[in-house]
Amino acid sequence: MRTKRQGLIVWFQHMKNIKQIKRFGHLIYVSKQRKYAVVYVDLLEAEETASKLNELPFISKVDFSYKPYVNTEFENAKMDKAKEYDYKMGI
Repeated sequence: MRTKRQGLIVWFQHMKNIKQIKRFGHLIYVSKQRKYAVVYVDLLEAEETASKLNELPFISKVDFSYKPYVNTEFENAKMDKAKEYDYKMGI
C-alpha cells in the first residue's frame, strides 16, 4: 500500500546544508540558483516536519505543496478537433 505524501518546499541560505535537509524526507529536487529544495514526507507527519525544519538556523521558510489537494479527475474532457482528425488519418 502506498502512503500519502506531502511535498515541502524548503527555502535555505547555503548549498552546504542540503545534507541536513535530506534527513527529514525524500529529497526530490534542489535549485542552486534560487536556493530551494523539494522534499516529500508522509502526509500525517508534514506539519511536525515543517516545524522542525523552520527551527533550523539556515532555513528561511517552508511552504507546503498543494498537489494532494488538487482534483485530477476531469469531467467532460473534449478532444481538440485538429487532433481528432489526425487520429483518423491512419484508417
